[in-house]
Amino acid sequence: MKYSTIAGLLLSPVIAHASLTGYKGDILYFTGDPQQGKQYEHYIHDGELLVENGYVVDTGTESAMQIKYHPDKIVDYSGKLISPGFIDTHVHFPQIEITASYGKQLLDWLNIYVFPTEMKFNVPDHAALFADKFIDELIDNGTTTALVFATSNPVSVDALFSKALSRNMRLISGKVLMDRNAPAPLLDSPETAYLESSLLIEKWKNKGRLGYAVTPRFAPTSSEAELAVAGRLLRDYPDVWLQTHLAENRQEVSWVKTLFPWSKSYLDVYRHFGLVTPKSVFAHSVHVSDADFQMMAHSHSSVAFCPLSNLFLGSGLFNLELSQKNRVIVGLGTDVGDGTSLSMLKVMGGAYNVTQLRKAFSDTPENILPLEPMENWYLATLGGAKALSLDHVIGSFTPGKEADFIVLDPQSNNQLKIRTSNNDSAESIIFAIEMMGDERTVEHTYIMGEKAK
Repeated sequence: MKYSTIAGLLLSPVIAHASLTGYKGDILYFTGDPQQGKQYEHYIHDGELLVENGYVVDTGTESAMQIKYHPDKIVDYSGKLISPGFIDTHVHFPQIEITASYGKQLLDWLNIYVFPTEMKFNVPDHAALFADKFIDELIDNGTTTALVFATSNPVSVDALFSKALSRNMRLISGKVLMDRNAPAPLLDSPETAYLESSLLIEKWKNKGRLGYAVTPRFAPTSSEAELAVAGRLLRDYPDVWLQTHLAENRQEVSWVKTLFPWSKSYLDVYRHFGLVTPKSVFAHSVHVSDADFQMMAHSHSSVAFCPLSNLFLGSGLFNLELSQKNRVIVGLGTDVGDGTSLSMLKVMGGAYNVTQLRKAFSDTPENILPLEPMENWYLATLGGAKALSLDHVIGSFTPGKEADFIVLDPQSNNQLKIRTSNNDSAESIIFAIEMMGDERTVEHTYIMGEKAK
């Protein structure tokens, strides 16, 4: 970023920037969790976002930005909403071709749909084709960062990273570790799991905006030796992530207890092998105890809340309120393919529905508060960045952050247009977009200041 010299500042009250672009519109971003205070919520009607060379310079009212800066170019999105790009904290790229397959719960879903599909990704051309489709769909839906499951074959990881690198996306993924309870063509061994993972880490870690995640699918498909390998990889490569599934389904939880009878809980299995860390993201966490949430909070681990898939597979209702009470870091995930859409707007709608539906199972529904619109948007942006330990570089519009942002049209479809035409509050408009928006609502997606959609 090229700022004026001190001498230049002394000579003129106008701050001059090279290649400085202003984006006019209604601005929404967060600098902290709005549950902790309204001061962290920033909604600027008729605002302006200043971007230079792929980074945020400043944001504020249009008049203030025009006084303080002299942009080389103004892009007018008046009447539109400008937000940091969405952050998907849990998604499976090989599963986009089986999205919304009918009628199964988790364990049958894996055996009938997922495993046969993932075996196709042993073929480089097939993996490359669907990596291309997947990245394009993320961008169309306004997702600029994602934590992604590939398959157990390194071919799938190479294909995904290659495509993400070509689009300059910030994306984290890794080879799935799985040495039991799955079809033989998908299994590795503890020895090959370590070797293949370490080679992929050396090849891709920190290349462009990429990151690597050690990825045991879930405890039932990993032997104790395989989980020990995952822990070893985290120790040998301390700057990588850990992603896995946790307590999505009651049958799964019972299975884990049978496979690991010595464990105190499902999460305790991961803790035993050193997998509960500040860069660990546990997808689902529907059926966990207060004590497990406390363990996550103590270790600064994160949860990926995946409402669409939890509803679709009949897995259960995530207790967002309990996770927040324990100060667990939470982001949102599409979890495609058992999640039914790559749209984070639809995920936000699902998250609200889950918090409402929990009232039906309570004797005191009035004590269960629905997810507030601004908190929901926070979870999809800065909350997701915090869940991925990336809030220092993405997720908001504070100066110096990477300029991943989206432009949304509150009148992108007829119903939404009717709903948002006569609203007197930002919260009402935001809530309508969350409940009624989709990929059509995302008019433009910018990655590091470059228009990708």
